Amino acid sequence: MILNTGPAVEGRPVERYLDLVTAQAIMGVHIGKDITAGLRNIVGGRSKSYEGEVAKAVAQVMDELKASGERLGADAILSIDIDYETVGDNMLMVAASGTAVKLG
Repeated sequence: MILNTGPAVEGRPVERYLDLVTAQAIMGVHIGKDITAGLRNIVGGRSKSYEGEVAKAVAQVMDELKASGERLGADAILSIDIDYETVGDNMLMVAASGTAVKLG
């Protein structure tokens, strides 16, 4: 399965557009990570704990997009868009969408 943020795969024409596929992951951040991130905010630097949560959420939504495409018989998911939002005080949502296609 080819996952691509662009509208095409070089050298492989789109034979058929199958469907829109979407996936969401909402990750809770526990108090320990929240305290560590708060300290980073005061003294500066990167919050590895939050970065790790974001990376996990992105991996989950990409796996879900891929699984949805496979169920449709797709060869690729094109025009993938990934969005990040906070939900409440301690939750992070990562949402992704793309177009499942059959390639020639």
